[in-house]
Amino acid sequence: MSIDGPRLMVSGTGGHLGRRVVELLLEKGQDVVAGSRDIGRIADLGARGAELRGVDFADPASLPEAFAGIDRLLVISTDVLDENRVRFHANAVAAAVAAGVGRIVYTSMANPEPGSPIPFAPDHYRTEEAIRASGMSHTILRNTWYTENLVQSLPQVLASGRWVTAAGEGRVAHVTREDCAQAAAGALAAADAKGVLTVTGPAALTTAELAAIASDLTGRPVAVVNVSDAEYAAGLRAAQLPEPVVQLIVAFDANTRAGRIGEVTDAVEALSGRKPQPVRDFLAANRAALG
Repeated sequence: MSIDGPRLMVSGTGGHLGRRVVELLLEKGQDVVAGSRDIGRIADLGARGAELRGVDFADPASLPEAFAGIDRLLVISTDVLDENRVRFHANAVAAAVAAGVGRIVYTSMANPEPGSPIPFAPDHYRTEEAIRASGMSHTILRNTWYTENLVQSLPQVLASGRWVTAAGEGRVAHVTREDCAQAAAGALAAADAKGVLTVTGPAALTTAELAAIASDLTGRPVAVVNVSDAEYAAGLRAAQLPEPVVQLIVAFDANTRAGRIGEVTDAVEALSGRKPQPVRDFLAANRAALG
């Protein structure tokens, strides 16, 4: 049975975010094409009604055919964190133009402009620039940090009773992956382009406020220990972390301290019709994972 309406394609559907976007679009009865480097990983999406296509941004010659007949394309930023990332994204943008895709949606990060301390920020900014230069209608979704990241870091914090940070009084408007997926699905299904939107949770919280929430939910006290970037890096090195990881972790806190990740917007609700989930509610729902 054919489905009326635009043909929507999502790349990177072998990952958590892309897969969830496809699921949401299928639930809404949309005509969806799921793209992945490994079709075998998304066979279940095909069984649920999505058309499956192989999509490999590293193979530009194959992309115009992969994007053929697509009206709107969601490009999930790749997980390749080296010099190839921008090239792969540029391949996708050029192929979308060549294939006549009507609109592109791209998952970026908050404030990727020059001056960001985040090492991979230039990848996103250069991709955004390539999209703008293409002349295509577009929506750029600048997602803030996932709330899920807290579930990875908080167990150690709670076990030690100390949260060492160089973020100072900086705030983070954490957003759940589910809310990012809802926003992306809404942006792709929307009849009009949305330009550049920062996708955030409902509140921006300091490290001390996050620690208070975690402590309240678990009954375990947490002392926030504020340090300088140099002191933080020294401690991470003492914990035997690789230097690139040390630099990345310190950059995240410097980015927070500089106020580059604390903006709060209504993008999730505007795109999906639902309010984003607060950090406290998410952590309460995942209380068992906190240890």
